[in-house]
Amino acid sequence: MNIQLLMTGNELMSGVTVDSNSAMIAQALSPLGLAVHARSTIGDDKGLLVSELQRLATTADVLIVNGGLGPTVDDLTAEALAKAAGLPLAEHPDALTHVTQWLATRGVPLNAANRKQAMLPADCELVDNPVGSAPGFRLMLGQCLVICTPGVPSELRRMLADSIIPLLQSRFPGIEPVLETRLHVFGMGESGIQQLLNDTFPEWPDAIELGFRAGLPTLEVKLRSHGHASRHLHEQWKQKVLSVIGDHVVAEGDDSIAKAFVRLLTERQLTVTTAESCTGGLMAAMITEVPGASAMFEAGFVTYSNAMKTELLGVDPMTLEKEGAVSESVVRQMAEGALAHSSADYAVAVSGIAGPDGGTEAKPAGTVWIAWGKRGDIKTRCLLFPLGRRNFQSLVAALGLDVIRRDIMGIISEPRYFRERKGKA
Repeated sequence: MNIQLLMTGNELMSGVTVDSNSAMIAQALSPLGLAVHARSTIGDDKGLLVSELQRLATTADVLIVNGGLGPTVDDLTAEALAKAAGLPLAEHPDALTHVTQWLATRGVPLNAANRKQAMLPADCELVDNPVGSAPGFRLMLGQCLVICTPGVPSELRRMLADSIIPLLQSRFPGIEPVLETRLHVFGMGESGIQQLLNDTFPEWPDAIELGFRAGLPTLEVKLRSHGHASRHLHEQWKQKVLSVIGDHVVAEGDDSIAKAFVRLLTERQLTVTTAESCTGGLMAAMITEVPGASAMFEAGFVTYSNAMKTELLGVDPMTLEKEGAVSESVVRQMAEGALAHSSADYAVAVSGIAGPDGGTEAKPAGTVWIAWGKRGDIKTRCLLFPLGRRNFQSLVAALGLDVIRRDIMGIISEPRYFRERKGKA
């Protein structure tokens, strides 16, 4: 199926607004096995909109138009589509009801500007917008189904889920779903994963598409297959992949490493505390960004200076003077101090050199010492992440979550990054 997008608005053309809606539409279509074939962006010019609508409709099976449904003079989609289709504008009674009721729930009277949103191409059908004032609508332009949607992202998101995807499924019953598994991996690079899978499974099945999406602090390994018939094979190969890289998979689907971490500790009824220097509280921020984190997170300590390491966590000043803040003894005492000043079951502490300055030959920029564990069982490691400051902090914060995850899950094998990122201890 040839699906195309027409994104409208002067703010998109000027760069004032970044077009995130086209990505949202593409992501919503993907589980149906549908892809966007082409995308066009046009400013608020009625003549250009009319000609572009007519041009795209000659090649597309479905054209999704985004934006231009509001109450102001620069909202031109309805007028342009009516002219492209050779239809008059007419007040749609159901659209008027929608606008009137939307305003009434907010205590706002209907005015001429709002009433404009009910002026639609004659004979078009509404596409329900459950959260916004602008009704969506659709009509056939030649052999092309044109679906018009509002530019407000929250409204588009609901319309895709509640109205547009069901519409496409009912209108095109031959659509087969795509099975997709998204595994979020920490501590392995995509080339390393690809080589490992090549060596382990030299005969990869054509029916299972393997893909990667690089990112920080995790990368995504994606398995896709088409149709109900491939469900068993898909699950079989998912388990094969997990048998090779499963220890490094920290989340799946829409979860992040932090969401999966919070859920794990909550389910196990365990709590954690953090003691951070080089990450400046990023670890605690990642955890507390997740709803429900209060069930497993009691306190975080951001001790950037040596004085605060001593005052808040009880780190020995002599140790700081003799070994430096970025040392095994200091992070161990930081973790022990965080446990002593909280009732948490686990602690994780980090101290490092985020760079770009501050490194030495013995401790280059990118060096981090990490300590983690329970009372009486604190483990330590020195690792090296020679990256930019922001990427260094992002990776070290995720590292803190991962080592606790591994400890709780009883993963005995050491992660590859202990070997590949070994620092100068």
